[in-house]
Amino acid sequence: MPSILGISAFYHDSAAALVIDGRIVAATQEERFTRVKHDPSFPANAIAYCLEEGRLTPGEIDYVVFYDKPLLKFDRLLETYLAFAPSGFRSFRTAIPVWLKEKVHMRRVLRAGLASARNARFVFTEHHESHAASAFFPSPFDEAAILTVDGVGEWSTATIGLGRGNTIRLLRELKFPHSLGLLYSAFTYYCGFKVNSGEYKLMGLAPYGRPRYAALIREHLVDIKPDGSLWMDMSYFNYCQGLTMTNERFDALFGGPPRPPESMLEQRHMDLAASIQAVTEEVVLKMAAEAHRLTGQRRLVLAGGVALNCVANGRLLREGPFEEIWIQPAAGDAGGALGAALFVWHQLLEQPRFPHRSDAQQGSLLGPAWSNDAIAALLSKERIPHERAADEAELLDRVAALLADGNVVGWFHGRMEFGPRALGARSILGDPRNPTMQSVMNLKIKHRESFRPFAPAVLRERARDYFDLPPGVESPYMLLVAEVAERHRIPLSASDARVMEEDPDLRRRVGIARSSVPAITHVDYSARLQTVDESRHGRFYRLLKAFERRTGCPVLVNTSFNVRGEPIVCSPSEALRCFLATEMDALVLEDFLIEKRRLTALPSKEERERHLARFEPD
Repeated sequence: MPSILGISAFYHDSAAALVIDGRIVAATQEERFTRVKHDPSFPANAIAYCLEEGRLTPGEIDYVVFYDKPLLKFDRLLETYLAFAPSGFRSFRTAIPVWLKEKVHMRRVLRAGLASARNARFVFTEHHESHAASAFFPSPFDEAAILTVDGVGEWSTATIGLGRGNTIRLLRELKFPHSLGLLYSAFTYYCGFKVNSGEYKLMGLAPYGRPRYAALIREHLVDIKPDGSLWMDMSYFNYCQGLTMTNERFDALFGGPPRPPESMLEQRHMDLAASIQAVTEEVVLKMAAEAHRLTGQRRLVLAGGVALNCVANGRLLREGPFEEIWIQPAAGDAGGALGAALFVWHQLLEQPRFPHRSDAQQGSLLGPAWSNDAIAALLSKERIPHERAADEAELLDRVAALLADGNVVGWFHGRMEFGPRALGARSILGDPRNPTMQSVMNLKIKHRESFRPFAPAVLRERARDYFDLPPGVESPYMLLVAEVAERHRIPLSASDARVMEEDPDLRRRVGIARSSVPAITHVDYSARLQTVDESRHGRFYRLLKAFERRTGCPVLVNTSFNVRGEPIVCSPSEALRCFLATEMDALVLEDFLIEKRRLTALPSKEERERHLARFEPD
């Protein structure tokens, strides 16, 4: 039974994944253990967990595979600096020592980090090869077109490929510096959000604006070809040679300098977000059309950071040429670790592939779990008053009642999610019918911007009752946006319409109810939904059923179990700490229920603020 350890590290969101005899055994990000968001360091903790889950020692690893080729990436770095010299010397002076110290010598770094893996063979796949493998091999399709789009790998920024049986083949590539991912990140930076983590904020901000800068973007910044390839005018950008994404010429084009982080959002920023989102969707649709033309396939698989743009994904599903699409849940760099391992198993070792009816990702619940005994010991040690349910039915009934009464509940069950989305294992839950739930969760629980939308988790069999989904389509990994069904919408009154058009305060816009489930309905009547089924989601599905029996509503607000700037919680102790530091009302740790109203000694406001101050805004 060959064992293959995949690793992504040193650039963004380090991770490890373990494949044994072709089966995905474990996969997780390093950030979940170190508590450093998007931790790029060597994933020692993630590797240790994967080996523990696979009951392997390092000496029993057969292959270690790294998700890209550092020498090719270094080649791109040097060529780029030379092309822009003497401009960019400051950036060159910052980057090159790090590369010469460790990144160029990646084989040595990996061997040092896995000193006991003496028998392992080391393999390096190309970055977009890893993305393509992560998209196709776990998918439910025997054959499919492949589209990978991100910032940049070695040289590639996007690829079109074909997956068939146990092989993938890349057919076309777009090369650096022309990159849809970097174009989107440039606007992320310009609008005051953090590159490589704030792109989803820009996407959430877009519905508050109008795409009135889209024509300007097409005229000055990017020439979009009919096949979705693009050419960018680099005189507006600084990422090739500098330490920022944009420059003064970009500033002049869009009416001023970049927005300082945490400062007031203006309508201009909302319009910029809407504009780059519109351009991104246009490019993705054209790329997908080209993938369809080249391959003739009816199905498409997606990976790369741009594949996390669920608004573009939803539009691709509705308007694109493909009958079915499947998106890797950990579509960014973390998923490259899994793709690299699967690439070795299927393509290099030529092992057969038998697609699963749903997929091989196992709900992406591939991280650590904790036993009831371990949780009982923690609660006893911390002297936390709690109740242990006699059985699951009793627990779910109690939790459903708490949710129906307007309480916010932390939910910790089973194996942790792999990827950026909370999928019902490490989630904060609320009642979507409550018109104040979005503001309560944003400001009192998550401590994040008021405009940020929340996602609905909905019973798969009831999804089309609430959302405009095509027949047979599901969204188990929260990677598609669909519109709330017309029958659940609330038309805007004349005064509400004026607020939407004229009020600069986003909190007042957010506070306008737009549907019978206002907490999950965005300002444009859209929602980033997760369809929940029992085979993938187990107890979480049964909780939704309990809530439906009590309220008639098959939907819950589902957001990640963390505060702003912190990774999703991994362990029961982290969940307990987050619960105590926020204004959550109840916490479920496996079979245990803790209600804050029953706690006699609560952290003071000052203590909660000290806890939250540990995390930088993301």
